[in-house]
Amino acid sequence: MINAEFVHALRQVEKEKEIPVDRLLATIEDALVSAYKKDYGGTGAVRVVIDWSRSSVKVFAERQVVAKVTDPSNEISLEQARKINPAAEMEGIVELEVTPDNFGRIAAQTAKQVVLQRIREAERDTVYEEYKNRVGEVLTGIVQWREGQNVFVNLGKVEALLPPKEQVSAEPYRFGDRIRVYILDVRKAAKQPMVIVSRTHPNLLRRLFEMEVPEIADGIVEIRSVAREAGARSKIAVASNDEKVDPVGACVGPRGSRVQAVVQELYNEKIDVVRWSEDVTAYVQKALSPAKPTSVQISDPERKSILVIVPSSQLSLAIGKEGQNVRLAARLVGWKIDIRDEARLAAEQAAARAAAAGGRQ
Repeated sequence: MINAEFVHALRQVEKEKEIPVDRLLATIEDALVSAYKKDYGGTGAVRVVIDWSRSSVKVFAERQVVAKVTDPSNEISLEQARKINPAAEMEGIVELEVTPDNFGRIAAQTAKQVVLQRIREAERDTVYEEYKNRVGEVLTGIVQWREGQNVFVNLGKVEALLPPKEQVSAEPYRFGDRIRVYILDVRKAAKQPMVIVSRTHPNLLRRLFEMEVPEIADGIVEIRSVAREAGARSKIAVASNDEKVDPVGACVGPRGSRVQAVVQELYNEKIDVVRWSEDVTAYVQKALSPAKPTSVQISDPERKSILVIVPSSQLSLAIGKEGQNVRLAARLVGWKIDIRDEARLAAEQAAARAAAAGGRQ
């Protein structure tokens, strides 16, 4: 009979770990084979059969048929072999039941540890597969603890690593803070899968808008491009597949509620939502928001270079603090943007014309 304590332990595992015992049969039988070989010897093939309906376990071992038995653990006489299988032949193999009387009790202690270890491995693999398939998603987690510069975020089944390069310097990451993180990578590790998450990835911004804006989830509005300097400022370009739906208005939301929800999640990161356009000059003009250029001209289509002229009063706004606005706009559009002061450009052109006129005299 199977040891009652062993069965109880397995049922507890089934209940607590949500792993049906039936799915563990092969693992359990392998563990009992190991326990039998350890406690009772034998180097040949051993097979364990568990009958849960009868709470019984039987052990079967192979024996080689020999004329004279010198190793009972691995050999059997022809006479005994033919009692099991009348067709047995010398030097052949027969299988017989070798279940020890107290095997259920003795094997349980050894097998339980092996089974639990394999269950942990199975759980680890299950968690790995689950999170590997979620790379690119945004999940909500709770900040648990710090180790050096690393921050660990509880995602439910696993503690994810938020490494320094994926952190936003302005964010506090206090114990108990609830934050949304972007699943960047999942790697196998000894104890549990290593889930790497990010707060700086541009796709975090993309996924947050997908979660806040129903029109994006429904495919009516599309995010065509994202440019982000995490913790400071971001720009997203959006387009609509329905001429009746304003893509910018859908993302901003009533009284700015949708974009503000994303801004709050990102600790007040500034976000510009602009309309995407096939016309690159119109696209660049929108991308430089809040600046309002006087003109936008393609200067070198092969090198994807574009000239933007702005009034003197708009120059600093167009460039942005430390060049941030023009840098994000260029990244959003995918073109190199050269911004020129309208008054200075006019003065340079006038001087050039005067010099040319003087040269002709």
